[in-house]
Amino acid sequence: MARVSDAIPPQPSVGRRPVGATETVRAQRRWWDAEAAGYRTEHGSFLGDERADSDLVWGPEGWREADAHLLGDVAGLRVLEIGAGAAQCARWLAARGAAVVATDLSLGMLAEGAALEDARGLRTPLLQCDARVLPFAAAAFDLVVTSYGALPFVADADRVLAEAARVLRPHGRFVASVPHPLRWALPDVPGPEGLTVRHSYFDRRPYVETDDDGTVRYAEHHRTVGDWVRLARAAGFVVEDLAEPEWQAGDAVWGGWSRLRGELVPGTLVLVLRRATAAAGA
Repeated sequence: MARVSDAIPPQPSVGRRPVGATETVRAQRRWWDAEAAGYRTEHGSFLGDERADSDLVWGPEGWREADAHLLGDVAGLRVLEIGAGAAQCARWLAARGAAVVATDLSLGMLAEGAALEDARGLRTPLLQCDARVLPFAAAAFDLVVTSYGALPFVADADRVLAEAARVLRPHGRFVASVPHPLRWALPDVPGPEGLTVRHSYFDRRPYVETDDDGTVRYAEHHRTVGDWVRLARAAGFVVEDLAEPEWQAGDAVWGGWSRLRGELVPGTLVLVLRRATAAAGA
């Protein structure tokens, strides 16, 4: 007979502390590989898996590109999705005439996307790679997109932005949604207790979960709104817009996101960027 303690999985240690780039990437790959199937089971319907062409949803608020119109007409554009997960956004774009490549650090997440495509007879190019080191030529794309992908999950977001700028043609656009920096000041719970400021907005130490032996199992990195603007400009982007979606997801709950919180404070920030004539350092 198993001991009671054997039946209870070890609980991660949760806190905020510095975590380096290599350690972060290693943890994220393991985490998302292990969580891929469960994540799509839990959130696939919200992300459009029940539709033939999937969907492009900018965040848990339920703000969809069909209503947001941040990208404009994508027909004929060469598009790269980074941090694509199961590539729902890429399929939505492809259905509207874009030539799309979807990339993600996690092979497990891409496998979920491939299984969905096989079931529907679709063939969106899926590629495993690190968004900080993209295996594409300079100026290869007209548009780069990511919905909650890559940027919050790296210690060195400047590298992701620089790579996005490098692979974009001059005046190409990068549209990326990230957790709104304000949410880092609040507990990650959907009820009334999630509306009380508990942390400093200016505490940039990442949220980290570690195993009993100290191994980082998950990390999410926090930047302020100003940080994102400065990082974008340093990479050679012009900031066209900073969009903050209002709640449109009804009574849906996703982690700390809920109607209660979403109708009072923003949970998502969408960076709408345009590459200058030459990328920084080019």
